[in-house]
Amino acid sequence: MLNYIDHTSDAPGTPLLIAHGLFGSGRNWGVIAKRLSDQRRVIAVDMRNHGQSPREKSNSYTDMAADLAKVIGHIGGPMDVLGHSMGGKAAMTLALTQPDLVRRLVVADIAPVSYKHSQAEFIAAMRGVDLNAVTRRSDAAAQLAALGVEPALQSFFTQSLDVAGKRWLLNLDALEANMDDILSFPDVEGPFNGPTLFLTGGNSHYVTAEHRPRMKTLFPQSHFAKIPDTGHWLHAEKPRDFEAAVRTFLTMEFDGD
Repeated sequence: MLNYIDHTSDAPGTPLLIAHGLFGSGRNWGVIAKRLSDQRRVIAVDMRNHGQSPREKSNSYTDMAADLAKVIGHIGGPMDVLGHSMGGKAAMTLALTQPDLVRRLVVADIAPVSYKHSQAEFIAAMRGVDLNAVTRRSDAAAQLAALGVEPALQSFFTQSLDVAGKRWLLNLDALEANMDDILSFPDVEGPFNGPTLFLTGGNSHYVTAEHRPRMKTLFPQSHFAKIPDTGHWLHAEKPRDFEAAVRTFLTMEFDGD
């Protein structure tokens, strides 16, 4: 089963499961998860081939959704589910294939479509770091900078670095081999009829008006919101605004509640 960080709470709200994006980990969501735990238990997982979770050959969305389903079965469902980027696609796949496990869905800056851009350059950059010369995260960040990685991503990537063990907490080989699957979206019919929030960065190009018909077909109770002056990493750029949007959506009343 996936490794997860349990932000326990005695509050009565429906538990929330958080699924991070590519190259991330549950630790990335620590502050937001802790703050949201004032109203509910929050579980932040390490997705497969990330963090402390099992290393697998596959990184398909069908398998990632099955991983999330096992965690929900272990914690006790249904749960609210929040996913960013790759984690958002996994969360959508879960909701579409096992809707009884999901009460409400929050999808951060991703659409249920295939993308053409590749993340292979970042795998190459991480492989290019001489880990034997790294004694602290800033050493790795400096090497990533020399390899052309922008400052925000330097900080993000080095959160997945085990400095003492001189290793990345990422299965880079598997992620590279499965990159086509990660960029795609599975052929699942749905729909998921629960309330769904598509929360996007105001400056991001990951979700466009062209995607909305597909989103509304698969998720008839879709709601859309943007956080101004943020990009794809909206939760890191404006964490309080992100938290407020998620909190409002998870607690508001909908027909059928």
